[in-house]
Amino acid sequence: MSYEFYYKVDNEKYKVVVVKKNNKNTYIKIKDDLTIYVTTNMLVTKWQIKSMLDDEQEYLKKALTVAKAKYQRQQDFYYLGKKYDIVIVPFDAVEIDDDKIYAPSYASLDKWLQKQMLEVFNERLEIKYSLFEEDIPFPKLKTRKMKTRWGVCNKRDTSVTLNSRLIRYEIHEIDYVIVHELSHLVHFDHSKAFWQTVAKYMPDYKKAVRILKEQ
Repeated sequence: MSYEFYYKVDNEKYKVVVVKKNNKNTYIKIKDDLTIYVTTNMLVTKWQIKSMLDDEQEYLKKALTVAKAKYQRQQDFYYLGKKYDIVIVPFDAVEIDDDKIYAPSYASLDKWLQKQMLEVFNERLEIKYSLFEEDIPFPKLKTRKMKTRWGVCNKRDTSVTLNSRLIRYEIHEIDYVIVHELSHLVHFDHSKAFWQTVAKYMPDYKKAVRILKEQ
């Protein structure tokens, strides 16, 4: 059972989606589209939910501020950590000039971005792999858009899959995900030894983790 209503935070209206389950507790979460999701018990009333939201105003303000920044970043065009304005012009190829990207069409821009992504990811994979002292196989590189993961290591077919959205981030964040997945070829878990391997090849990896979580 579910229903929707609108609720004001800092004089702005936000859609609230209430999902009723056999929960003992009530959970409030802000989705990427700025919708407030409330999962609660079947017996909790709409008035009680509004009262809970009133009590959580400070949390909602902070969470929505973070979600808005993330949402805005997703709408903008980023390439290797830099924001660009897209200008559609009758050129033969995609060109970058300062903070603008000139392209003959959005389709050609997507094609260019895919090509750049493969070149960058392959280059960084080779560079990071060459640092590993452990005897690990060189993995096949795959890419795809993923909602909840930045990378996947598959030991069965010796492959590393990188989230295509990583091309929006700086080399530092791309390198972290690559080191993370290569480290899984040494330790296929998230044990202390695994994180020691990550730190061995990227001492400041926590900075990248923080950036990827925030954005």
